[in-house]
Amino acid sequence: MTIKALIFDVDGTLAETEEAHRAAFNLAFKQAGMDWNWSVDDYRQLLKTTGGKERMKAHQAGLPADQQMTDTEIKKLHAAKTELYVKILKEGKLALRPGVKALVQAATDAGIRVAIATTTSRPNVDALCACCWSKPAEKIFEVIACGDEVENKKPAPDVFLLALERLGLPADECVAFEDSVNGVNSAKGADLPVVVTPSMYTNTDDFSTAESVIVNLTDPDLRKAKSLPFDYPFK
Repeated sequence: MTIKALIFDVDGTLAETEEAHRAAFNLAFKQAGMDWNWSVDDYRQLLKTTGGKERMKAHQAGLPADQQMTDTEIKKLHAAKTELYVKILKEGKLALRPGVKALVQAATDAGIRVAIATTTSRPNVDALCACCWSKPAEKIFEVIACGDEVENKKPAPDVFLLALERLGLPADECVAFEDSVNGVNSAKGADLPVVVTPSMYTNTDDFSTAESVIVNLTDPDLRKAKSLPFDYPFK
C-alpha cells in the first residue's frame, strides 16, 4: 500500500499539551472570579468530552441552574482561556513528544504530505507550531482541519473527513496518528488506519480497534509497529 499522507491529532499526540490547557482553564476561572478549579483527576474525566467549551458545559451540568453559564458566557470565557493558553506557549515551555519532529520532517523529505485533524481551535495550533517549530503552522502542515470548522467534534469523524477532503485523498492512502479513544473512533469513522501513542491523560483508554499502539514516534518504536498497514519508509 502506498501511503501519501500522515494526519496528526494535536493535543496529546504532537505534544503533552493538556497540562497547559488545564492551567489556562484554571487561570481563566480565577480571573473571572469563579471557584472552579480542575484537578488532574477532574481533567482526566473531562477529556472524555471533546472541545473546551463542551467540557465547561459538562462540568456545570451537575450544578444548580442559577450557577450555570449561558452559551454566550461560556464562549467568552473560553476565548479568554485560549488567550491564556497561547501566552503559556509563547513562553516556550512546551516540547514536542519524542519522534514527532523527526517523523514530520522525514515524511516531508520523502514527499509524503502531512496534515492536522484536531478538535482544538486554529489559534491553539498556531501557538503550538510557533512554540515547537518556530514557524507558522501552514509552513509545516499542508492541511489543517480544526474542530470549530465542523458540525460535530471527535469522536464523530467530521474533522478527519474534512482533512481528507482538503488533501483530496482516499482514506486508504493515509494514516492517522492519535492519542485518545475519542480520536481513534473519529479516525476509524473516516475509515483511516490509526497509530496510537497514548498520552499521560489517555494511557488507560481502550485502543483495541487501532492498527497499532506504541509508546512514541521515535524511529525504533515506529519500526516495532508490526501491524501498520505500510512499511516504515524513512531512513
